[in-house]
Amino acid sequence: MQTSTSRFETRAVHAGMDGVRELGSHVPPIDLSTTNPLPSVELGGRSYEELAGGQDLGDDRSAVYQRLWQPGVARFESALAELEGADGAVAFASGMAALSALLIATASAGRPHIVAVRPLYGGTDHVLDTGLLGTEVSWATVDEVADAVRADTGLVVVESPANPTLELVDLAALARAAGTVPLLVDNTFATPVLQRPIEHGAALVLHSATKYLGGHGDVMGGVVAGDREWVERLRQVRALTGGLLHPFAAYLLHRGLRTLPVRVRAQQATAGELAQRLAAHPAVSSVHYAGLPGQDPLGLVGRQQAGPGSIIALDLDGGFEAAQRFVEACELVTHAVSLGGVDSLVQHPASLTHRPVAGEAKPAAGVVRLSIGLEHVDDLADDLLRALDVAALTAAPMASDRRTFAAAAAD
Repeated sequence: MQTSTSRFETRAVHAGMDGVRELGSHVPPIDLSTTNPLPSVELGGRSYEELAGGQDLGDDRSAVYQRLWQPGVARFESALAELEGADGAVAFASGMAALSALLIATASAGRPHIVAVRPLYGGTDHVLDTGLLGTEVSWATVDEVADAVRADTGLVVVESPANPTLELVDLAALARAAGTVPLLVDNTFATPVLQRPIEHGAALVLHSATKYLGGHGDVMGGVVAGDREWVERLRQVRALTGGLLHPFAAYLLHRGLRTLPVRVRAQQATAGELAQRLAAHPAVSSVHYAGLPGQDPLGLVGRQQAGPGSIIALDLDGGFEAAQRFVEACELVTHAVSLGGVDSLVQHPASLTHRPVAGEAKPAAGVVRLSIGLEHVDDLADDLLRALDVAALTAAPMASDRRTFAAAAAD
């Protein structure tokens, strides 16, 4: 079926569904086969070599083995690529597996230097800072990127909105600063509903599909969208390293795309109202949310990003102690890592997802991150405002019997 000329909501429902009706099905079947019958020795061997080299399955090839190609995974990839406006996409077992494949592909091509703009998701920051996968990172502000690029620079990496404090980056300006170096944008927070980085000059788009794409907190995956050359390189890395998305996970993620626009826009509407209510509480020093006045100085909402999204970061008076009281006082909102699901979550980034991040880049001790779900706004407000009342009771720490946050986080 042709969806490329349809509106986004229609594409979200129908993308990746080609051939399903011809199978006599209304929804995509789940094929759990780990291996596939081979018509001949010659065809099997040629198919294995071509698929392991990153080529797609063609009419003249056998699928051979699940690690090389899988139909349900291919449907999800096709759908996500269409929504992001990319030539193709490659899906992995997790967002970090997707990032790792990118870094391996870059380093193995002789361009191991990465220029990265903080803040980033803590796992991304950590793997870049350690150089564990053979890369070397130069940390740069947006204004420093052009000068940081070298002859062996393989990627410029950015996350917008940034994790956890939601700064927005002008992607078109950053792509110009990167020059011929591919710009990789982590689009997890915005999703293609609100932002399509390729339209603004990015070469690659990364998602932790575990978050909004799945949307229900019950499936893990990662995906990278890009041009044909990158897709082939990433397929090769995936085939050789074994980071393939499981077929059932692919089914759930493809299903998640079909409701993605409805979920994202409903969550965003609730987040916008909550941000205003929470900003008025005396325990809140500041609210990070691009939908509030003064929070989008570059005017990117409406120009680059269709809306501010549904993640809110609060900076609480009282620092770590206030943040600890707040997250532990929440009842309806679950204290847990991750985001983008139908239920609301709260976490303290400096203690959890950003714990391994270097001190100078770690989020402030008073920052908490909220992922707003599909609950009624008044029920969420009741829970969060009550928890802020608890946070406001923070007593001054006693140096004689209380360790500092920095010391505790270093343990």
